[in-house]
Formats: sequence, structure tokens, C-alpha cells
Amino acid sequence: MSASLLRRGLELLEAPGRRKAPPGLQQGRDGPRAAGAARRRKAAPEPRRNKATVKGRVVKSAIEEYHKKKAVNHLRANLQYMLKGRFVANKTITEQVLAQNRGRKSKDQPPKKVAKKKPEGTVFTEEDFRKFEREYFGRP
Repeated sequence: MSASLLRRGLELLEAPGRRKAPPGLQQGRDGPRAAGAARRRKAAPEPRRNKATVKGRVVKSAIEEYHKKKAVNHLRANLQYMLKGRFVANKTITEQVLAQNRGRKSKDQPPKKVAKKKPEGTVFTEEDFRKFEREYFGRP
């Protein structure tokens, strides 16, 4: 770090009423750079605005920046767009597309569809049972 940067940093940190550097850091005036140092002290008696900043820059709110970069949910608009269309894809085609986009892991696979068993109906009616009962057991 150069001496000039150190001096400027100390000028920024010193109290407003006090303008001299501490005696340990003061240079003698008889050095070769005495004229330049005197000019600098005269030219910059108080800290100015930082010239390294962009001219006309506006300080942005962190909350506004967060809202700009936050992910937006487009589900509702996409659903309205999709439902508005008249073309409906074939169910087999949609199943193929879903199968292609599915991963190979077991957690990505949909649960296996179990075919529902229909309750087995009997061929015989109540009358047939009564008739059999009468014939077999001999009851009226």
C-alpha cells in the first residue's frame, strides 16, 4: 500500500475538527515531495464523494432485486393456454411421452395398476338352490 493511499485513509478516519496526522506519521517538509504534499492537503481539505462510482447510479432496494429474480409460477397461465386449445392428444401418445421423460429409478416409476377383480357371480339362481335343497334333503 502506498503512502498516499494510507494518508488518504487516515484523512477519512480522523475527526472532523482535527486536520493533522499523528506525529509518528508526519513527514518533514524539507523532503523532495513537500510541495506535492502541500498541494494535496490544500486541494482536499475534506473528504469528497467517491469518483470511482458510476455517474447517475441509483441505489436499488434489495427487496426489489429479490422480487425481480424470484421464480414466477406460470402454471395458471399455462393451464389456461392448454385448455383453450382444441387439439387433444391421443392418450397412447401422451403415455409414450410420459414414459420417455420418466427416469429409470424405481422411485420415478408410477405404481403398477392392479386390475380390479370382478366379483364372481354364480351361474345358479335362488330357485335352483331351493330346488336342489328339496331334492337332496327331501324338504318341501
